Amino acid sequence: MTAQKPCVFIHTNHKQWLGALVSKFSFERNSRHAAEFDVRFIHTKDYPFMHRREGELYLRDGDKRRWLNDDLQSFTPLRFMPPELMGYEGRAVVVDPDVFAVGDVWELLNRDMHGAAVMCRPKSGSKGKRGCLATSVMLLDCARLRHWQVEKQFAEMFEFTRDYMDWVCLKLEERDTIGLFENRWNDFDHLDSDTRLLHNTKRKTQPWKTGLRVDYRPADTFQLFPPKHWFRRARRAIFGDYGFTGRYKAHPDPKQEQFFFGLVRECLESGVVTEAMLREEMNNNHLRHDALELVRRVPSLAA
Repeated sequence: MTAQKPCVFIHTNHKQWLGALVSKFSFERNSRHAAEFDVRFIHTKDYPFMHRREGELYLRDGDKRRWLNDDLQSFTPLRFMPPELMGYEGRAVVVDPDVFAVGDVWELLNRDMHGAAVMCRPKSGSKGKRGCLATSVMLLDCARLRHWQVEKQFAEMFEFTRDYMDWVCLKLEERDTIGLFENRWNDFDHLDSDTRLLHNTKRKTQPWKTGLRVDYRPADTFQLFPPKHWFRRARRAIFGDYGFTGRYKAHPDPKQEQFFFGLVRECLESGVVTEAMLREEMNNNHLRHDALELVRRVPSLAA
């Protein structure tokens, strides 16, 4: 029996489908070993167990919130699917659909994990200080992750026995099974010569969203202070999930906008996407409305 190739998995939903397509293109474009690994999508539309929970309460950071499949990041529980999809064999990398390869992911797929089952980097900010790990990019030894059973564990959030934040921060894993890789493999809105995987993680400034109305729910934390979290809850109760949340802002680093739209330009030229697809994404407000203009004038990417 031939061992299956290592695989990069991009988990996504309908709102982030364009990002996922561009992400896949970037991994294949920027690897000298693209024929030696697969790139596959994990899309929420293919998992009915998520859609059956629409509107139900689940446990998140000690509080209860309603599950909405239309949320910008409804795909996040699916980042734990690769071991099942790989038959609990081999190596996998899983990434968010807003992660784009600048370097060669083959280096990550083949690195020495020093006995770890999972490798990732810490979160930044207050979540990182509280021990949250960034599962938006993970290197996985699938044979050691047989306890990752997503449908069952997803259901536990609605039984209030599994907290989403503990799950997504890897706080439910044995800490000695987790290794850390360098920040360059999940570079948060930072692009320089050392960056390998660029992650446009700040939702408010994702380069392809500039000018659109915000369509994600700002995170709440279950604490008395700061008061902004109580304000968000009150606003959501009165005006709905996206009421008065404003518009997406321009990314502060023009190089990252140019990188993304340089990739889109090459996707158009190679037929990965079509102009009709981009116009449909603009009509659905998943893509900024000046995207085609940006594609036409963006400088070509370095080979």
